[in-house]
Amino acid sequence: MSKPIIRPIKKSDNEQLAKVIRQVLIEMGVPKVGTAYADTALDMMYETYDYPKATYFVVEDQGRIIGGAGIAQLDNYEGNVCELQKMYFLEETRGRGIGNEMMKTCLSEARKYNYDQCYIETMPYMKAAQKLYQRTGFKYIDGPMGDTGHFSCPVHMLIDLD
Repeated sequence: MSKPIIRPIKKSDNEQLAKVIRQVLIEMGVPKVGTAYADTALDMMYETYDYPKATYFVVEDQGRIIGGAGIAQLDNYEGNVCELQKMYFLEETRGRGIGNEMMKTCLSEARKYNYDQCYIETMPYMKAAQKLYQRTGFKYIDGPMGDTGHFSCPVHMLIDLD
């Protein structure tokens, strides 16, 4: 088994990445409304993260995209808070420590951009993801921050980046 690499997204990754994300969302039984599934950004992830203080990383294994995650300013929020966004991995990727590496990569980028905190929204049944977030230092908070449009994601978590 090869060692996958984590790298910044390229425009040529857009189509393959959109398929990966939608495949994972369907597999997880995520509602198609009020979640990342409905985001128009899924088909143009390179362009979506092509602005200051935002980066999307993909996991590539032998030329294939098998997952990804990004950091960007939290939508509709006044504070200096970023959001860990669209962190999804194909089933074959899970359990290999790649999620942990991706978390380190994204939070390092968030610190480089001088964000104060990082926010996450997820689904209640995504227990493995929540365990990863907690191991990284995220804590549950009582409600949403900002307005991401993901009203179907009722679990909210936050980490201080100092």
